[in-house]
Amino acid sequence: MSTIEIAALLVVLTAALGWINHVAIGLPHTIGLLLMGLAASLILVGVEVAVPDIHVYEDLGGLLRRIDFKETVLNGFLAFLLFAGALHVDVSLLRRRAWAVGSIATVGVLISTAVVGFGLWLVAGLLGLAIPLAWALVFGALISPTDPVAVLSTLKSVKVPETLELDMSGESLFNDGVGVVVFTVVVAVAAGTGETGAAEPLHIARLFFVEALGGAVLGLCTGWVAYRAMRRIDNYPLETLISIALAIGTYVAAARLHTSGPIAVVVSGILIGNRGPNDAMSELTERYVFGFWQLVDEILNSILFLLIGLEVLVLGFTRDLVPLALAAIPLALLARFVAVGGPVLALRHRQHFVAGTVPVLTWGGLRGGISIALALSLPDVPEKPALLAATYAVVVFTIVVQGLTLRAVVRRAVAPGGAE
Repeated sequence: MSTIEIAALLVVLTAALGWINHVAIGLPHTIGLLLMGLAASLILVGVEVAVPDIHVYEDLGGLLRRIDFKETVLNGFLAFLLFAGALHVDVSLLRRRAWAVGSIATVGVLISTAVVGFGLWLVAGLLGLAIPLAWALVFGALISPTDPVAVLSTLKSVKVPETLELDMSGESLFNDGVGVVVFTVVVAVAAGTGETGAAEPLHIARLFFVEALGGAVLGLCTGWVAYRAMRRIDNYPLETLISIALAIGTYVAAARLHTSGPIAVVVSGILIGNRGPNDAMSELTERYVFGFWQLVDEILNSILFLLIGLEVLVLGFTRDLVPLALAAIPLALLARFVAVGGPVLALRHRQHFVAGTVPVLTWGGLRGGISIALALSLPDVPEKPALLAATYAVVVFTIVVQGLTLRAVVRRAVAPGGAE
């Protein structure tokens, strides 16, 4: 099949399953697509086992392997999805929550990486699986950042207090940049391909500075140029085109300049989303630009969640990895609780937190396509199947179980006007 035929098949399948879910099942749209994709994958596996002469599983698996999931997510969908999410962030509120968002998105990721890494190393040893500590820490790095796509999609159907919503969305938008840097460093150390100084604190600090701060500066510059260009005209098709160019151009430029593309796109989107409606867009332009990005967000979200469900066809993990995959779920939850609770406890005297912040942030820390994409990008080492199995188990659990029950957790945990 050609690229356009594969794309057409995905879009048609997404639309058809989305319609079935809306009419007959009634689950939240993205979760319904993930579950139907997963169910279809498992049914095909069962058919292949029951009737060995039928090669549907093998054929569809080969088709899905032609879709580079890592490339599709990290260098395709992510720029547009992050920009669409950042457009709706209130910068004045974000400024007031800077300490909370910043600490959880940075220190929290590092704490979670350590807790998950050491925990997985110990659990693997108890299960008789030889996973070196360095590769266990790689899993900790790729599973620790919350996925902005999954978090923002869930927040659309769950009502939480404004400050808590910003803590969740702001952290998810910024922590992938931090997570990717940590992942890059730990993989280099684990694979033994990094420079001699890869594990030195100074080298790691330099990577953080260049990637994170450089990405923020780049996003500020490109966002300002786009904002000034929009301010000089009143033409909604052209201004929508400028916003598209801003999202993809900033992401590509960040990759060329070796800075964080996710952070650059988020900063540029926040700038346009806050300055544009006040100074650069007419009411008509604002309606079209924001409406366009809402549609992009919904469509790409739908395709991505269906792909996550179907991806089980190509992961190829075996039955003996199931115990490790299941053990990774409570381990990831424990690490998330420590990573959130630590910063909240440290900041509670200078930053207001609504009652229930820790349980809601813990249960609302959804993982998604970014974690799977990072896991699939690992070199072909003996530990890769085990790490893939653990990643997929955590992602599916957080999106399906935590996503569907987050509303109940919010209702139980959040007391109006309370503080921690």
